[in-house]
This record gives sequence, structure tokens and C-alpha cells, in this order.
Amino acid sequence: MSILILADHDDGQLAPATLNTVTAATQIGDDIHILVAGDASGEVAKSAAAIAGVSKVLTADDTTLAHGIAENVAPLILSMASDYSHLMAPATITGKNIMPRVAALLDVMQISDIIKVESPESFQRPIYAGNAIATVTSNEPVKVVTVRSTAFEPAAEGGSAVIEAAAASADAGLSSYVKSELSSSERPELTSAPIVISGGRGMQDGSNFAMLEKVADKLGAAVGASRAAVDAGFVPNDYQVGQTGKVVAPDLYVAVGISGAIQHLAGMKDSKVIVAINKDEEAPIFQVADFGLVADLFDAVPELETKLD
Repeated sequence: MSILILADHDDGQLAPATLNTVTAATQIGDDIHILVAGDASGEVAKSAAAIAGVSKVLTADDTTLAHGIAENVAPLILSMASDYSHLMAPATITGKNIMPRVAALLDVMQISDIIKVESPESFQRPIYAGNAIATVTSNEPVKVVTVRSTAFEPAAEGGSAVIEAAAASADAGLSSYVKSELSSSERPELTSAPIVISGGRGMQDGSNFAMLEKVADKLGAAVGASRAAVDAGFVPNDYQVGQTGKVVAPDLYVAVGISGAIQHLAGMKDSKVIVAINKDEEAPIFQVADFGLVADLFDAVPELETKLD
């Protein structure tokens, strides 16, 4: 079976989630191609070609594709769809933006956010905020699939795929790129950080997140937050971990002052080790935590920072 993966990339860097998607694809078939759209430098294509298990990289370099505009990228994928049994992408902002449009243009159902491949036609995906797992079987001629990257290990390097040019589609003229306003940080990106420390409503105020930031800097960790903390205005939206935020699965997740609503657990319960700090010993977060500390966070976090010295 031939599989086409849409590469997620930005500023000449291949997003790590693409590697996880390749791992999922290898469980379906062994003829895996990656489409790199809008990479003027060619560095993303070179990185994709070096992924083990990838046999071909297709590059479509055009200004209309430069910023991943769905209205322009989707027709490009559509023009290639007849050669593939599966069209895949990571379930990132890019994949969630483009692949539903591809599925609609093909008039097929999309299988979203898969966490396990049972067969080339059957996949598992979470529903009800991760409290149940649905097995979805599709008999569509082309399967359009997005992959939850935290459910699969990243593919290794060591590949030597051929790189070929692909013709870009014409500008659909439906939308255009204006500008990007991105927050910058020296800390790791939240979805790929090996350690994440998150705060909840128990932080009481946005200024108190400085405590978590000090610990994060010593651990080389990213800082996250629950929806309650974000809705209260403590931190920006891009900190949010949960069903309606970012899904993370780091080696270590530290939840500070987070009660553990199911919406938050849906975004972090696949973490390898979960540590919870909460003064309420009945907090639901302790049901999923590997290590729990019943304590006032305003005592525990400064003490943790001191001991890290």
C-alpha cells in the first residue's frame, strides 16, 4: 500500500510530529512518501529524506504554498490522491487545518487523531475526552487519517529516500497570508518538551507562575497550564494543556495546583511519569499520578526549587 504523509514544517525545520506519523504509517504499509509543500530552502526535504522507512520525498515549492494555506495545499494533495491508499498527517494545527478539506474534496470520511493502527482499514481513536476508545473501520477507497503524535514513537533517522519535484497547484485565490505574530521563548516547545510543569487555578494569580518558571528553567522544562488558569487570565492560551488545548506526553509531567478535570487529563495522561502537588487529597489528579504530594504549593514549589540547586 502506498501512503502519502503531509510534512508539518516551519522556518526550514521539520516538525517532530512528522516522525511520529511515519511510525504510524509503517504499521500500515512500507511504501511511504512524504509531501513537503512550500519549503524554499530544501532543508525540510533533506530532513524528511533521512527518515528511516521513507522511500520518496515529493517537494512542491511555490509562494502560494509557503505558509501552509489550506485552500492551496488541499488541491495539491487531491491531485496526487489517486496514487495512494492512505493520506496522512500529524494531528497538529497544520494537519487539522488541511486534511478535513482534503477529505471533503474526496467525499470520504476522515479518521481523526488515531492512537493505534489495528490494520490498514481499522484504527483506534479516543472519544469522550479520552474516557473511551473507539475502533473505526473504513472501506473508503482512500483513507484520510490524522495521527496523534504522542501515541507513537518518533521514527529513527538513517533513511536515504529519493527527492523528486512535484508541480504545485494554482493559487485558489480564496485566502492569503498576511503576517504571523508568534511568542518566543528559550524554553522547549510545549508539545515536544521531555519535561512539562503545569499550573492550575490553585496558582491564584498569573504572577505566581514565576515560581513554576524558575523550576522549569532548572529542569529544562516547558511551562503549561490548565484551562481554568488560562480562562482566569493567569497565562496565555498557548500554555493550555487539555482536550481543548495541547496534548502532551513528556517523560515527566508535574501538575501543580491542578484538580484534574477530565478535560485536562485528556491532554496529559499519557505522560510517562506524572507528579501531582495539591493541598486537596481528594483531587482527581491523584488518581492518575505516579507520585502525589498533598501540600500547599506555595510551600512545596519554593522548596523544590531550593533542592534543585
